Amino acid sequence: MVKDLFKNWNTIPNWLSFARIIMVPIFAVLFLKGQVVPALLVLALSGLSDFLDGKIARRFNQVSELGKIIDPVADKLTQITIAVLLYLKFHSSENEMIRTFSWIFLVFIIKELVMVVFGGIMIAVGLKPSAAEIYGKVATFVFYGVMILLFAFAPDVGAFNSLWTVPDAMLVILVAISALLTVVAFVSYLPGVYRQVKEKYGKK
Repeated sequence: MVKDLFKNWNTIPNWLSFARIIMVPIFAVLFLKGQVVPALLVLALSGLSDFLDGKIARRFNQVSELGKIIDPVADKLTQITIAVLLYLKFHSSENEMIRTFSWIFLVFIIKELVMVVFGGIMIAVGLKPSAAEIYGKVATFVFYGVMILLFAFAPDVGAFNSLWTVPDAMLVILVAISALLTVVAFVSYLPGVYRQVKEKYGKK
């Protein structure tokens, strides 16, 4: 099993996924040091590499078993880090509305942690974590769009607040929509997991 995992692993898409994992702590350190513009550039580069690795893998037939694991791992590490940083930032805001609303970022954190844990359990028992359905892809697209907007223009966070700041009500609505889509995406994975468990253990 482990041997098969590293079969044909040395591909451009896999190296792009490794690069995205390395970008996670770089992004976090830059953001925590208040260097939001460089952090935003690293996040944009991470998103671009995420787009390219899938395209390259399919176009040049470089899909690998390792890639099927490290690509979603890179996604989840990035999303958890973004959610944690914004939660901490908004939780300490002087704006009472934003401070109260900061809890919603816990939705993203909990969802990704649950998927990481259960994904690991599934692999350990010989099941394959379900591939992203359309709901998952839409939720991920909206998540990155909203979070990049926040890093650019949100109060207390935005790198370009001098140009424009997202109104509080709009910020709440956008993040709430993204959180709702995240929950819908999570629920959409459950039927696939149930089918695999039923096929493997149902007859026993």
